Formats: sequence, structure tokens, C-alpha cells
Amino acid sequence: MQSVGHRNLPSHALLRSFESAARHESFTQAAEELYLTQSAVSRQVKELEETIGVTMFRRVGRRVTLTEAGRRFAADLAVDLENLKQSVARAMAAGERNATLRIGILPTFASRWLIPRLGTFLNDNPSVEIKLETRTVPFDLTRERFDLAIHFGKANWPDARMSKLFDEEMLPVASPKFCDMYSASEPARLAEAPLLHLITRESAWIDWFAMHGTTDKRLLSGRYFDQFSLIISAAVCSIGAALLPRYLIEMELECGVLIPLSDTPLKTHSSYFVVSAAGDVNPQVNSFTRWLMSTTRHQHDA
Repeated sequence: MQSVGHRNLPSHALLRSFESAARHESFTQAAEELYLTQSAVSRQVKELEETIGVTMFRRVGRRVTLTEAGRRFAADLAVDLENLKQSVARAMAAGERNATLRIGILPTFASRWLIPRLGTFLNDNPSVEIKLETRTVPFDLTRERFDLAIHFGKANWPDARMSKLFDEEMLPVASPKFCDMYSASEPARLAEAPLLHLITRESAWIDWFAMHGTTDKRLLSGRYFDQFSLIISAAVCSIGAALLPRYLIEMELECGVLIPLSDTPLKTHSSYFVVSAAGDVNPQVNSFTRWLMSTTRHQHDA
């Protein structure tokens, strides 16, 4: 078989006209499809035949039919064009994915921890756009087409690559006004005060009080909320005492609008993870994951 150099390859315009004419077996229909004149299609097909040195069509009056060589070439060209379309689609998808990171994230983690630090990553990676979408229940990473997610729980996400960010410690806190109202610095007195609960972690206060030798089902009474952000606001407004992850209330503790009720935190048995699809080689996902890991490492070293 004779080798063909790049200079001898037919132009895309010639191949496009031939492919359309071969598919329709009509120069007229090809012209309509390509917004060309019939004579232009005919000239381009003729030029292709002369370039390759093979007759592709039999011309009988106004009708054209493919020769056997024309049929083989048309079949090969159809496969090559389809492969080209798929390659272009993959390249475009990769470009879109690399340009924008779609992240599934817990609402309060996003507002309280990630967003205050996110500017550092964006300044160092100006070509990357971030799309944050909050989720409070488990979801399918691939089906929802997230590039990565922030997960709280165990390291048990199927078909995923997981990197632990940090463990969780929950600290009992209240506003200064609440502490004055209920003298809640002692566990026994705190047990009699209004408590704020997260709906998905209703046993958290039970676990904390058990560390101090207090067990009472009445500890489950109180005010319930479905997000930590609501509990933080309620605690600041003196609606109750709260058991909150320390990292979520750094600002409130520093400003003094919330104060610790004990030096003994509750260490949960779950952690925060950054999760991405197994085998994903998206360089932006890797960059963001490395940045998260570095940020949490510096936070705990400080």
C-alpha cells in the first residue's frame, strides 16, 4: 500500500462534499445540505477523484451512483469522521471540565470554612472557575456529574478516591447572656438549660453528657434545626446552648459572641473528606485537592 503524506491528503472541503454526496448518492441533495451549488459539489468531488486517482461515482445522465471503490472509501470516511467528532467532543468536554470545577458541598462547611479561604486558591489559579452546589444528603458523584465533593462521615464512598481533611471535635458553647441566665458552666446546670440539636445528630448532646457521667433521655428535648448555620444563629441569639464543630465557630469564639461551656470537646467518630471519582486525572481536581490538604494541614499546625 502506498504511503500518503500530509501534503497529499485531500482538503476537508473535498472530503465533506464527497461524504454528503455519497450518503445521499446525489450532488443536488449534498448541495442543499452544505449550502453550496450543485456545480460546486460536482467540482469538489471531481477534484477529490483526481487527487486520489480513483473514480468514486458513475455519472449516468443526471444520476450518480457510487463505484465499489467509492463505497469502500465512503464507509472508511464515515468511521473516521465519527471518530473525529467524538475526539472533538471529548476535547471540548475536557476543556469545560478543566475550566470549571463543580463541587458538591455541605452548606455550613461551604459558608463557614471553604469560602473564607477560597480566595487563596482562586488567586493562585486564575483560569479556574468554581461552581459550588450544596447537598445535605448522600448523592451519586458520577450521576450528578460533580468533579469532586466534600463529604462528612466514614471513608466508605464507593468507586471514589477519598482524602481525609480533618477529624471533628464538637464544643459546647452559648452566648454570654445565656450563660448569665442559666449559670450553665457546669454540666449538671447545663443539662437543665434549653439545648439546641441538629436533626441528623440528635444523640450528640447525649454523648457529650455521658462523658461527664450524666445520662438522661430528657436531654433529647430542646430546639431542633436541620443545619449548623441555623444553630449558630440561634446560639448567638441566646435561644439555647449548642454543641458545634469547633472549626465552624472560630469567628464567634474570637469575637466573644459565643463562649465555651467546657474545655472537653466531643470527638466524633467521623471525618471530613474530599472525594473525587476513582481514576479521574483532571489536573484541576488534583490541584484543588492538594490545596485543600495543604490548607487543613497548615490550619492544624498553627
